[in-house]
Amino acid sequence: MIEQPAYTGFGFSDEEWGLLAGLPQSVLTAASAAESDGTRRTMAENAAGLETIAAGRESASPLVAAVAGEIVSRVGDPEAGEELPVIEPSDPRAYLEDVLGRAKQAAALLAARVDEGEAGAYKHWLVEIAEQVVGAASSGGILGLGGDVVSDSERRFRDRLAQVLND
Repeated sequence: MIEQPAYTGFGFSDEEWGLLAGLPQSVLTAASAAESDGTRRTMAENAAGLETIAAGRESASPLVAAVAGEIVSRVGDPEAGEELPVIEPSDPRAYLEDVLGRAKQAAALLAARVDEGEAGAYKHWLVEIAEQVVGAASSGGILGLGGDVVSDSERRFRDRLAQVLND
């Protein structure tokens, strides 16, 4: 007997599941790219984002837990000391817009396929990933001192993500 992929239990196609499973890591990358902070700060942001993604495995939402489990199985478990490679988009502004567009698609897909609680849990998780990433390292300052915990561009991305998901 052939075992069915986990996403079929939620009623998603392979392409739809790809959107939902790819979006958390894209949100992490976009939130980090919203402000150019240097390698050390970007690594701290990636670590915070991956920890938040991995924590989704403990979610009361079966959808969030399934997506988080798939991501961790693909990219690594921070509890095992694994780290994400640092991804720096060549055009951060275009990347942010692309991620926001995919977030809007995901919100529409969830509204059509799952109950409000599952959809809300997934959307909240995405915003939480962005929140943890933008708050993980100060931007600006000199030699790592001073600066803003969350820059205006990071705040703008996080707020736009929340708005797109909840429109």
